[in-house]
Amino acid sequence: MSTNLRDTADQQRITRLRATLTTDFEAQTARLTELTADTGDPGEAHTRSALIAATRQSLAQIGDALRRMAEGGYGTCERCAAPIPVERLEVLPQARFCVPCQQKHG
Repeated sequence: MSTNLRDTADQQRITRLRATLTTDFEAQTARLTELTADTGDPGEAHTRSALIAATRQSLAQIGDALRRMAEGGYGTCERCAAPIPVERLEVLPQARFCVPCQQKHG
């Protein structure tokens, strides 16, 4: 495969991943809005608090991935600077690390 065709295919994958991340960001934002609405049920406060924290973390990770895309650093491991395989990004689009670095540093 020529470099241009590979680059085009990579760009198409990145475009699809960006769309996925944007959709996920919008869904998580809507979820956070719902979770932060006061239901008045004190029995749900702890569970709701945990869900809010998890949703905020997810939003931060997605936002970071979108920022890396905009800045040109998306798909590069933040620890070793190796390319993150596209297959990993397709499963976990907000991945910051390659699998070996993720396993080493948990």
